[in-house]
Amino acid sequence: MKPTTDEQKVGEAPGNGAAEDLNKIHRVIAVMSGKGGVGKSLVSGLLAVALRQAGHRVGILDADITGPSIPKMFLPDGARLDMSPLGPTPPQTKGGIKVMSINLLLEQEDMAVIWRGPLVSRAIKQFWGDIVWGELDYLIVDLPPGTSDASLTVMQSLRMSGILLVTSPQGLAGMVVRKAAHMAQQMQTPILGLVENMSYFDCPDTGKRYELFGPSHGEETAQNLSVAFLGRLAIDPTIAKLCDSGRLEEYSAPTFVPIAQKLAERTPEAQESSFTQMHGGS
Repeated sequence: MKPTTDEQKVGEAPGNGAAEDLNKIHRVIAVMSGKGGVGKSLVSGLLAVALRQAGHRVGILDADITGPSIPKMFLPDGARLDMSPLGPTPPQTKGGIKVMSINLLLEQEDMAVIWRGPLVSRAIKQFWGDIVWGELDYLIVDLPPGTSDASLTVMQSLRMSGILLVTSPQGLAGMVVRKAAHMAQQMQTPILGLVENMSYFDCPDTGKRYELFGPSHGEETAQNLSVAFLGRLAIDPTIAKLCDSGRLEEYSAPTFVPIAQKLAERTPEAQESSFTQMHGGS
């Protein structure tokens, strides 16, 4: 599988990918911010790590085609797609998380991907349908900022369980995440909850807490959108070091574990399973 540069072929994509019928992906959760710089990719990575550490089979689809960052967080030695008799397979992290990103197809990780929206959409469809993911309990989709082609493609083409919204304390971030929420609602994609990132900083010397970007508005934003507020995440310099060295899986994030658990419980599949167990369904 190679990234194409022929935009005239974009409209010729088939309905199902070559590997789509071979895969069994139980839940698909897209992480969306509407605005760049709020830590959406970090939240995607932390969610994948928390779910994997809980014993689930997990993959990450990096749908940020022009600004991919997931491989840098997880694959310190770099990686390429593997080939199997069934088709291309994604590399796995040390902890067993499967990763697919445009950076796995580039000769150098800092090469620019200068594509128009339709070509970006086609690549995302290929990552979903032409890659042999196998059986996964969760596929986390890291969306690019905004509400344009990539987000539209994911909501229309993938079998979505729901959206996780990410914001930060600034008023501008709250305004833009509301745009993302309204898009999800118009597309009739469930919003599983909202997380506020970079909410505060705990000084290691004094233990005093500082709200560097102003007071939290996450709970208020969630309430206004009628979605669940899942929690606040701190600014932690350790995360930057681990991400830069491809060792995010080593990060101990006790505050994120309950967030991942709440999110998992809110997926339609989990609620349907719980309802069936309560009512004795087969």
